[in-house]
Amino acid sequence: MSGKISSVRGMHDLLPRDAARWHVLEEAARVLFTRYGYEEARTPIVEETALFARGIGEGTDVVAKEMYAFADRDGTSLALRPEGTAGLARAYVEHGFGVDDPQQRWFYLGPMFRHERPQKGRYRQFFQIGVEALGSADPRVDAEQLEMAARYFQYVGLSGVELRLNSVGDEKCRPAYREALTRLFLDRFGDLCDQHRNETASKNPLRVLDCKTDRCRAVAKDAPALIDRLCDECNTHWGDLRKQLEGLGVAYTVDSRIVRGLDYYTRTAFEFVLPDGAGLGSQNALGGGGRYDQLVRELGGPPTPGVGFALGVERLALALEAIGKGERHGPDLFVATQGPEAEGAVLQIGSTCRTAGARVEVNLRKANLGNQLRRADRQKATFVVVIGAAELAGGRVRLKRLATGVEEEVALADLGREVVSRCRAADHNV
Repeated sequence: MSGKISSVRGMHDLLPRDAARWHVLEEAARVLFTRYGYEEARTPIVEETALFARGIGEGTDVVAKEMYAFADRDGTSLALRPEGTAGLARAYVEHGFGVDDPQQRWFYLGPMFRHERPQKGRYRQFFQIGVEALGSADPRVDAEQLEMAARYFQYVGLSGVELRLNSVGDEKCRPAYREALTRLFLDRFGDLCDQHRNETASKNPLRVLDCKTDRCRAVAKDAPALIDRLCDECNTHWGDLRKQLEGLGVAYTVDSRIVRGLDYYTRTAFEFVLPDGAGLGSQNALGGGGRYDQLVRELGGPPTPGVGFALGVERLALALEAIGKGERHGPDLFVATQGPEAEGAVLQIGSTCRTAGARVEVNLRKANLGNQLRRADRQKATFVVVIGAAELAGGRVRLKRLATGVEEEVALADLGREVVSRCRAADHNV
């Protein structure tokens, strides 16, 4: 069978022209999160389906409609992970951290999978950067994590990201609130969107608050705010969290509709949002998270509080693209050749320059000098040199900065060190 094979719908290729922004985002996470004591953890892409059914909630849209689940050869039901928190909580329990060393701070990077309708910045295979702090119920942990997120956005060059904050209470105060919501939504049954009219208005009314349709949003405006009905413990946590954020200078907006879509959240819930028109259109949420104090116990571990967040890498990359940041850097040096002598020596020249720390592309094609220089320009090289028999014999080359056209003569033996020195002075990544 012949013919072109295309990528699966909702799965996309990450090509070199786009990968540079991902490198910026991932490297910023590794640098910044480790400053706050977070260590990288990697869990499998495939887990038992029961992990997500129990951890996220069997009736959630993620588990009931969006998860990629399949039977293994032995009949075990497996799933591609739709989010990262449940897998890390499973690893925390399985490896005994809850007993031996309860307070853990982990971060992760990797692909997740959900069978959703593909949209701008939302794919069926999507990538997340996330953090989890396990073992402490102190609201200072929440506040520090939110400050870390604010610094992350600054670190990668995104300004104007809004923190929208809420408390969803706990098992003490949430039942009465759910009853109040249920009464409202049943009274306004005909005004809800089809999904929530048929499925969740009575089963889990909190999800109606999370609905993005105009119909449910209009009804949700009349819903009471849970932060006005918190129990004493949750109200104290909520007040302390806000006090800590204000002390750290972290701006936030209270939004009583932020409940998140997963069942495991308790108390703190939040989203990070970019204003409309910042490259994402209506899909302007960069990520979110909250506290999940019952999740570890639900997965068979000891009672262990936790809090975390996840950011969508595709959406972050689109936001950087919209403001012209995170562009791909070409090689520091492109080495063009003239004549057989230079062609024979160019591999050794490139190797020597790379040993000095420069990123180098050398000409390995049968191309005339004009085509080589055009390639150097297309590749966005910082510097270019042309090497022929005369340069090899004299041991001197003309180092040209492409952006300005300025040329300087340097020793061929020092070419790599000269390039590195100039790139560092210009604040290039070497």
